[in-house]
Amino acid sequence: MSSNSEQERERLKEEYKDHYRKIRDAKEKLQRSKYVQNVNESLQKMNADELLTSVDEFLGKVRHKMAHIEARLDVAMDHFMENDTKDAELDEAMRKESAKSTLKQIKMEMGLLYREIEQQADELQAEKTVGRKPAESDSHDSEDPETT
Repeated sequence: MSSNSEQERERLKEEYKDHYRKIRDAKEKLQRSKYVQNVNESLQKMNADELLTSVDEFLGKVRHKMAHIEARLDVAMDHFMENDTKDAELDEAMRKESAKSTLKQIKMEMGLLYREIEQQADELQAEKTVGRKPAESDSHDSEDPETT
């Protein structure tokens, strides 16, 4: 009789394990389906025209600033060429020093341009919806079956 009760206890134990496995699998499927649902909702909310317009505006600003810097560089180079023909008496070291300072200034401005580009990219503010942690109310729904 003790062997029958032991066998019955083992059988019930296996049934409980199988039951809890099924519950765990169902919870995992629910989490995956919520993830897919969040992705689908995010894709539906996304307005491609608006996003493309903001990217085009951003690129237009970058191109405009780069054209402005290139024009200033051309003017500076023309200025150096004119000075070279007009002022033959200038010392070679002085010309190199002024060229270095101008290039240094242009490089500094290009660095500032890069920072401005990064700022504008941050201003686009894309909200992360995929992979975020569920709200507190969702965590109460997925309690452990063993504590219930």
